[in-house]
Amino acid sequence: MTTQDASPPNTLTQNLVTLVAGLLFGLGLGFSQMIDPQRVIGFLDLFGSWDPTLAFVMGGAVLVTLISFRVILRRPHPLLGNKFFVPTRSDIDRPLVLGAALFGIGWGLGGYCPGPAIAALSLGSANPVLFVVAMIAGSLAHKALSRPPQP
Repeated sequence: MTTQDASPPNTLTQNLVTLVAGLLFGLGLGFSQMIDPQRVIGFLDLFGSWDPTLAFVMGGAVLVTLISFRVILRRPHPLLGNKFFVPTRSDIDRPLVLGAALFGIGWGLGGYCPGPAIAALSLGSANPVLFVVAMIAGSLAHKALSRPPQP
């Protein structure tokens, strides 16, 4: 079956699978305590009291990805889509480096990255709320600043 032969995806099914995947991801973050910014900051504190737990979580994720992607990408198309969206660029450019640096600074200062911050919203604490609001503001600022000038 080619990509053109694939039946159109069912949006409800895609949304339900996305919801379940997000819930599973959030549950995993909570179970592994990666929604605790002190765990993340402890991981980033290489010369203090280093906490290696995040390395095990990332290592598990990388291992699952390495194995599953080799199997999944052999299929002609995803189960719930018409084609795979795989990155085609491999160059390292200025926006990539600047974005990675800004992400790292925010991660180190706040102890959150987007997934854990959203999962931590369930804790009812103000810190993840402030982080998510700032993350949205930063995304909107980037969108506004990266628009081409209007003539």
